[in-house]
Amino acid sequence: MNKTIRHTAVFCLLLVLALLVRVTWVQAYEGEALANDKNNRRNLMAQYAQPLGNIIVAGSPVTGSKKTEGSDLAYKRTYTDGKLYAAVTGFRSQVYGATQLEGIYSKVLDGTDDRLKNPSDLLTGRTPRPGNVVTTIDPDVQKAAYEALGDSKGAAVAIDPGSGRILGMVSTPSYDPSTISGQSDGAAWKKLNDQDEEDKAMTNRAMRQPLPPGSTFKLVVAAAALEHGLYGSVDVPTSSPDPYTLPGTRTVLHNENRSAPCENASLRTALKYSCNNVFAKLAVDLGQDEVRATAERFGFNAEKLDVPVRAYESVYPTGLDKAQTALTGIGQFDVTATPLQMSMVSAALANGGELPAPHLVSEVTSAGGDVLEEHGDGAGTKRIVSERTAEQLRSAMVTVVEDGTGSNARIPGAEVGGKTGTAQHGVANSKTPYAWFTSYAKDASSGKEVAVAVLVEDSGAARSEVSGNGLAAPVAQKMMKAALGR
Repeated sequence: MNKTIRHTAVFCLLLVLALLVRVTWVQAYEGEALANDKNNRRNLMAQYAQPLGNIIVAGSPVTGSKKTEGSDLAYKRTYTDGKLYAAVTGFRSQVYGATQLEGIYSKVLDGTDDRLKNPSDLLTGRTPRPGNVVTTIDPDVQKAAYEALGDSKGAAVAIDPGSGRILGMVSTPSYDPSTISGQSDGAAWKKLNDQDEEDKAMTNRAMRQPLPPGSTFKLVVAAAALEHGLYGSVDVPTSSPDPYTLPGTRTVLHNENRSAPCENASLRTALKYSCNNVFAKLAVDLGQDEVRATAERFGFNAEKLDVPVRAYESVYPTGLDKAQTALTGIGQFDVTATPLQMSMVSAALANGGELPAPHLVSEVTSAGGDVLEEHGDGAGTKRIVSERTAEQLRSAMVTVVEDGTGSNARIPGAEVGGKTGTAQHGVANSKTPYAWFTSYAKDASSGKEVAVAVLVEDSGAARSEVSGNGLAAPVAQKMMKAALGR
């Protein structure tokens, strides 16, 4: 063989070997990365090649699937009562991704989760039938909250204190996820995202917009006072001058009701009339570290609170002087909380001082009903305060509803306890205050119980009409009635 031909043959052989090595490398090492690349259209086509699995409420799906036309994505997501359940489901869009339960369980719902595969699927490469996500939501509680909030900007959460099951989660204004589920919904997406910063409907205010909790935080301060032995019971007089001057300042802290018997008031009386002087002084007497420690037991400052959607952190601040500490005692300064967090406070007190992990999903199943995940009732239960402290505070909360500022939460024949709150908003309280209410209800005859928190950011009411009892307590009352089956 002549030298030129031999060199050419060797060169061609090397090219073939290089090609084989490259093919082997791509198939053996880079194949999975290429298959999972976000720009690989085949993945998106596979996700929407069949009807999606469903999110279930009380045995019925609140989601569905619709056959598309003129698209390589065969199906798209639909929603039943989309606005009612948007804070629970989130959205699933062929263009903009997925949020909330739709996002967390995306692979289960489109059938690509490995847990759905059986041996025959592994051999044939067939995509399994999608699974389902079963929620803990009570549709009656959800509807009661949504209708009661109406056109207000706000949020509400209801929890079963004994199990941790989230029975209701609503955020208003809401939106219909069906309007952004397809490939040609750019106008609807832009409209939702162009809303005023304070009006964004896709913000889940129930768990992802912490705001000052106002006087509802006084429950935490009262718990700290009892737990640390500052006072022996809710009926012992405190040492609380009225009005109270913030330490190191000339700022005088007054009470909303100037004629209320707040001077040296007991914790029961102070909760009944929402006495600022008592709880500001309590926070200073306890010290910021003691108040923070109690708040953290209830869930404040928890960086990871997954239900399984991750809630934003509710905060009790650090590095405070005594005047700032006093303001935290009334749920102001840099204290923030979500309605989920404040419902957890009431749930722990209603449950004898113990708090099970709040959860929105009871189980995740295959299409055939096999359980892939189970979130047991009562799992992760932690003792927050002593049983006696919880009992004392429940008694005081009942006084608030029966004889104090929370009268709009009463339910005849049921034990109802609560705490109102009106939190300052804006520099020097220049904007409309936030109205809060957190509560619990028990029905001795049925054994049913529920803990609730409601936040009304803006109802359109005149500033003088904004109060926890006036705006938030009626919402809580309707939710509690629904949970008790009344």
